[in-house]
Amino acid sequence: MQPLENLIEIQNYLPHRAPMLMVDYIVEFNENEVVTIFEIKNNNLFVDNSVFTEIGLIENAAQTCSSIVAKSYFIDDNHNEKKDVSVVGFISGIKKLQVHSLPIVGNTIQTKAVLISRFDADEYKICSMKCTTYFETLLLFEAELNLFIQKTN
Repeated sequence: MQPLENLIEIQNYLPHRAPMLMVDYIVEFNENEVVTIFEIKNNNLFVDNSVFTEIGLIENAAQTCSSIVAKSYFIDDNHNEKKDVSVVGFISGIKKLQVHSLPIVGNTIQTKAVLISRFDADEYKICSMKCTTYFETLLLFEAELNLFIQKTN
């Protein structure tokens, strides 16, 4: 994994907060791709017997993916944070999903999402993303997710 410089707080791009936050930082970010990292801790909701479960990997992927599309709700064109924004988002479909291995407590996973397609309406956004998750060089997870994100205020 590359040196951890210029990390972006994921909270700037998502409504999630502890204990449902499954991403620590954005490492790389542009309009079509995002790379995040997440340290698996023992007190995580999706840890069972020191193993980060499949649903944890799916939630990590969804949060990684949604940061690209949800960005416009939380950050304005001048890169300033918008205040009092409320959104709801969910996985509207999983086209493909493969879990190759599960990480354990203490592992830091890296997840990369690439935008396949996107539709923006005034009050909601729909996207399709391809996502891969690694622990070091070991491929853990691959998926193609559809997400729906809607502004609620």
